[in-house]
Amino acid sequence: MKSDFPLLPKIVNGGIAGIIGVTCVFPIDLVKTRLQNQRIGPNGQLMYRSMFDCFAKTFRKEGLFGMYRGSAVNILLITPEKAIKLAANDFFRHKLTDENGRLSIPKEMISGGAAVTTPMELLKIQLQDAGRVSAKGAIEGGEAIVATSATAIALKLIKTRGILGLYRGTTATMLRDVSFSVIYFPLFANLNKLGPKRKDGGSVFWASFLAGCCAGSVAAVSVNPFDVIKTRLQVLNKAKGEVTYNGILDAFIKISKSEGYGAFLRGAGCRIMVIAPLFGIAQTVYFLGVGEFLLGINKTN
Repeated sequence: MKSDFPLLPKIVNGGIAGIIGVTCVFPIDLVKTRLQNQRIGPNGQLMYRSMFDCFAKTFRKEGLFGMYRGSAVNILLITPEKAIKLAANDFFRHKLTDENGRLSIPKEMISGGAAVTTPMELLKIQLQDAGRVSAKGAIEGGEAIVATSATAIALKLIKTRGILGLYRGTTATMLRDVSFSVIYFPLFANLNKLGPKRKDGGSVFWASFLAGCCAGSVAAVSVNPFDVIKTRLQVLNKAKGEVTYNGILDAFIKISKSEGYGAFLRGAGCRIMVIAPLFGIAQTVYFLGVGEFLLGINKTN
């Protein structure tokens, strides 16, 4: 007979892991968003030549606080997302494990896919990309678009498109996140099994960290095309002359025709630099049992 699943401490673990992880890697995520959204200009050049060029230009123009543009929204979203996602994966693995303690690869993939949540990333994307759109407008001689707040964006969307406007790009987000989770969670679990264990049977912190980094890197690159499409669909404030898209298929066709298939890997390096440490940190904090510690629960019970 399976014991009850300790859901509350798992959720606390996931929430704390999300806050720590996103704070550490957010500037890289901002660079990733701007790289994915940039288009080839009239002269055939790109605004940013590489992730390092984008980071340097953004930091020089907007400063340290500019590198964290949209971070409050992201922390607000990522905390419940990580809390639910990590705890849900453990919950489904617990339920699908047979009486002999075995869990097949297909069931591991089901557990990962079932753990998906759809965070409202649209507000984060607008805030992260505001500097790129403003800079492009200034370079091309047009009016620079003034960066707005998450509240202003949300109110404008609700007024013009209704409450569903806040969920623009949800299908693309689900496509990316389901695919990511199906790859990531089984891969992490099997890599984590290879590492040394503590006396209580849990993994040592560095083994969970490395397993999270490796699994996150593989999954991040695998789903990067979906992330590019999602990001393009969620951008509302576009610079003059930039293409608009009417859904996932339309975005795929237009991007592949105008920019080539290589555009779907744009920002992949940044995604690795974001996802690898984010999930490495998150899994380490999660497996260390911070939630159990804060709630005064003995993990061995």
